[in-house]
Amino acid sequence: MTLLRQQDNQPSNKLVPRSVLWTFILITSCFAWWGLANNMTDTLLAAFKRIMSLSDFKTAWIQIAFYGSYFCLALPAAVIIKKWTYKTGILLGLGLFILGALLFFPASKTMNYGFFLLSLYILAGGLSVLETAANPYIIALGPANTGTQRLNFAQSFNPIGSVLGVCLSKWFILSHLNVASADERSSMSLEQLKEIQSKELEAVMEPYVAVALLMVIIWILIAITKMPRCSDTSSGGWKDLNLTLRRLSKNSHYRWGVIAQFFYVGAQIGVWSFTIRYVMQELNLNEADASNYYLAALILFMIFRFISTWLMDFLHPENLLVLLAILGMGCTLIVIFGEGQTGVYALVAISGCMSLMFPTIFGLAVQGLGEDTKIGGAGLIMAILGGAVLTPIQGQVSDMTSSVSFSYVIPLCCFLVIAYFGFNICRKSQLRKRKLNA
Repeated sequence: MTLLRQQDNQPSNKLVPRSVLWTFILITSCFAWWGLANNMTDTLLAAFKRIMSLSDFKTAWIQIAFYGSYFCLALPAAVIIKKWTYKTGILLGLGLFILGALLFFPASKTMNYGFFLLSLYILAGGLSVLETAANPYIIALGPANTGTQRLNFAQSFNPIGSVLGVCLSKWFILSHLNVASADERSSMSLEQLKEIQSKELEAVMEPYVAVALLMVIIWILIAITKMPRCSDTSSGGWKDLNLTLRRLSKNSHYRWGVIAQFFYVGAQIGVWSFTIRYVMQELNLNEADASNYYLAALILFMIFRFISTWLMDFLHPENLLVLLAILGMGCTLIVIFGEGQTGVYALVAISGCMSLMFPTIFGLAVQGLGEDTKIGGAGLIMAILGGAVLTPIQGQVSDMTSSVSFSYVIPLCCFLVIAYFGFNICRKSQLRKRKLNA
């Protein structure tokens, strides 16, 4: 297996051509905004567990609503993008994002958990459309041979939004939670409990509405900017969808990419969703203090995104994927069997291992898809359903064993699948090179 990457002898290896720089900046900013929304949502599990005294499984419904919407909206989004343009999809996605965030206001007034789940479903639907459009668009905004590296660079700004999202959650949501435990709340009068919950839910609502107002400005900037279409010449719509899906279903490289993405997102959401709970268990901290370790994990994730992008100048993306998946497995084993500060540090380190996985799996999976890239990209976004499927399973394991630590066996299995995908890509790549050199 050749680890070192030879420099491509292409006429242009430029990561971002000057002619599309402003477009690239605007679209890349969207990566930060959906990172903010994703990680604000992760902290809601800890918030609603305290506010409404929910079990780990019931709080995981937040992720079911959020990532279930990703699954439902990705394919329709791809059809819209194929029929019109990437820009159309980005504007539609941002619009739904804004609507879902604004719905947190009436949800906080009704104090209904189901209303919050509906708001999150709409918000996440917007993010699904946005990601379905933005990821392949970034790949298309430049030379094909630097597409995966360009996507990794754009995705490097995603954790910047994630860090901001956790800070907003810490300052405006978690720090405003009443310290009363579930047992103490059960002994309160209905009026006293409602008063406490009303203040807590208002704290949940405020940052979401503020983000929605900011997104309106981003929507306007994108709407008035002339962007390259980067569209294929097919008619689009639903007519040729079946043919495209058949071609993709026969492509084993792509199929394994979707499977790997499903398990990666399941690992990422599981690791992050239960980070605060794990730290609280191991270090005996409250939600606000435990979130500092979550913030540290995201900062490490952000730093390693940039490092991984740089390393791709020297190492093949698939090789980096295998190495970091194996390191991730090692750290996860320490989380499961370690204790106290050792386990917490290992949990934080997992985020560094996960840093390059989503964009690298995405970039490797869509290589060579040609006109099927838009629908293929949608399949990879639909694979985000892994967050909705595997996170509740992890929550159920935690409830059944009364151990957040042991629940990390789910991310451990996920990293094993990712390592297989990366290794399989490496093997096939070497076979192709041998055939060409024969």
